[in-house]
Amino acid sequence: MEAKELKQMASGRWASIVTSLAPQLEKAIERLPHHVSCPVHGGVDGFRLFKDFDETGGGVCNTCGIVHDGYSLIMWANGWDFKTAHYAIHDLLLGDSRKQYRPPVITPKVVKKWTEAVQAIRDSLNHVWSHSIPISSPDARPARMYLANRGIRQIDYRKIDETMIRFVPSLEYYEEGKLVNKYPAIVTMVCDSKGRPSTVHRTYITSNGTKAPVQSPKKIMQHCAEDLFGAMRLGVAGTSKILAVTEGVETALAVMCEFRIPVWATGNAYLLENFVPPKGVVNVVIYADKDLPSAQHPEGHGQTSAKKLLKRLWEQGIKASIKLPDNDIPQGMKGVDWLDVISGAVQSHDRAHKTAAR
Repeated sequence: MEAKELKQMASGRWASIVTSLAPQLEKAIERLPHHVSCPVHGGVDGFRLFKDFDETGGGVCNTCGIVHDGYSLIMWANGWDFKTAHYAIHDLLLGDSRKQYRPPVITPKVVKKWTEAVQAIRDSLNHVWSHSIPISSPDARPARMYLANRGIRQIDYRKIDETMIRFVPSLEYYEEGKLVNKYPAIVTMVCDSKGRPSTVHRTYITSNGTKAPVQSPKKIMQHCAEDLFGAMRLGVAGTSKILAVTEGVETALAVMCEFRIPVWATGNAYLLENFVPPKGVVNVVIYADKDLPSAQHPEGHGQTSAKKLLKRLWEQGIKASIKLPDNDIPQGMKGVDWLDVISGAVQSHDRAHKTAAR
């Protein structure tokens, strides 16, 4: 049976299929649609399955990126090629019986449940944003202290779109669905590729401007749309036909301060690769992260994604260039980004390592 037919047969049954073929994803299925640790690279809560997982089999990791369907999910989680996954799904669903396929019926009850789930996400996002204040406000001093401690100084807040990045004096922090405490937080709006707000990125800090003492000080909320190819629009792109793009929020702010150009942040390498610039931009500068090689990304994830974005933009008639840190990756670090370079963190790490070696 062709893969297209198998996917139709699997629709509405991906939970049981994935549980059988990739049992390491069982926790994600049990916790759906909440975040859990990534089954591939670990971590704390960077992975979740989509709300319509049982129909599509899709999910997303904040680091690895999106897996759009059950085939991709099983291949990614198990390290299988397409043929291996296809025959495994085929044998599980059909065996030797060759049962006739009947497509699942989408009832009004299912549509209502989906609508209610999306509205609940929107309500949660609006709750966070409604309690935020401008980052330049006198009461947002912890946020400015945090950015200064990260090496981001002399920020011209007139160049930052403060409708996109703000400060919440006290925001709930959850682990495994349980309230741990409340902390100040820098919140950044993520817009989809059409400019519509889709979710909120949170950086939990302390009143003294340091990272909050929690397992995951940086978290992203659930999306209210399945279009995840968006960005955090920190700089006002309309004032220039040149736009810079980075992975991290803090890296974007550092580049904006240092080079005086509008910068948007995508959040991770996979989203950088799929970045869509707004209309009117004719030149995109990609301030890429320099990452260590891995089995999946022999050149480093940041470098690979930057090259793919570069190629696609040139094919679309948009001039693009890559700026990669010249610094070598210090021992003990997974990579180097432009925030490390601009703030002098690379040199500080090297000096500390040499001192420890002595």
